[in-house]
Amino acid sequence: MTTQRDRSRIQEALTVGRSRHAAEAPRRPLGLAPTGLLILGAIYCLLPVSWVLVSATKSPGELFTLSTFQPGTGLFSNLESLNAYRGGVFWLWMLNTLIYAGGGALLSTLVSAVSGFALAKYRFPGRNLIFNILIGGILVPAVVLAIPQYLLFSKLGLADTYWAVLLPQILHPYSIYLARIYAAAAIPDSLLEAGRIDGATEFRLLRRVALPLMIPGMVTIFLFQFVAIWNNFLLPFIMLGDDHKFPLTVGLYTLLAAGANQPSLYNLIITGALLSIIPLIALFLTMQRYWRTDLSSGAVK
Repeated sequence: MTTQRDRSRIQEALTVGRSRHAAEAPRRPLGLAPTGLLILGAIYCLLPVSWVLVSATKSPGELFTLSTFQPGTGLFSNLESLNAYRGGVFWLWMLNTLIYAGGGALLSTLVSAVSGFALAKYRFPGRNLIFNILIGGILVPAVVLAIPQYLLFSKLGLADTYWAVLLPQILHPYSIYLARIYAAAAIPDSLLEAGRIDGATEFRLLRRVALPLMIPGMVTIFLFQFVAIWNNFLLPFIMLGDDHKFPLTVGLYTLLAAGANQPSLYNLIITGALLSIIPLIALFLTMQRYWRTDLSSGAVK
């Protein structure tokens, strides 16, 4: 049988439960606010992409006559015109962009990973000073450095070359900062000490221990740099004069400038803009699987 003490405990538990429920009930509507903000952010980001996707299907006569989000019938003719424009110079711009973005991001990722690992796991004079200078470099806008970089490369005879766009992208302070933070968290000191006890050299530790554990961080750095270089306009616009070395950003800009006198080029610009985002989407979809966590779980016993 239920005693008086048991009844008191049950009544107390019910009272506490009601009070908690009453206290939490007003908070539930607040949970919709973050979701609503995310939905608004998604609409804000996807609306221009949707407009480009729809507008790329319109012929020159439909571009300014059909409603904004009404598809047209000129997608394939736009692709043919873009492919034929100046002997297919668009695809040369696409290839140049892949070279700039892929090569620059790869070199930047390697330099950032090695630098971040050294700053995180080694003690040497001036380490904090170097790191503080890198943090200060993050605060310097790229537009401030563009003109001095052009003057420097012009003195070296590298202006209007591929190197004028590639080399400034290799040393990126923010990527080194990310690599240092990730290396400090992902690479246990005990694992490095175990490798040294087994006779591994520092280069072997970097190649066989540190870099494999830093792969998720390196993928993140690579993606950030790839997207940044792919969308970069000011540096190649200043450095390059030969339009056969232009990336997509500068090449499409020249089309836009010419479109003031030739309105038919607007369809080529929109179609080129649509094609320019496809490699970025494909890159993100294919490299997501490399974002793995806890790679070092069980490495140290």
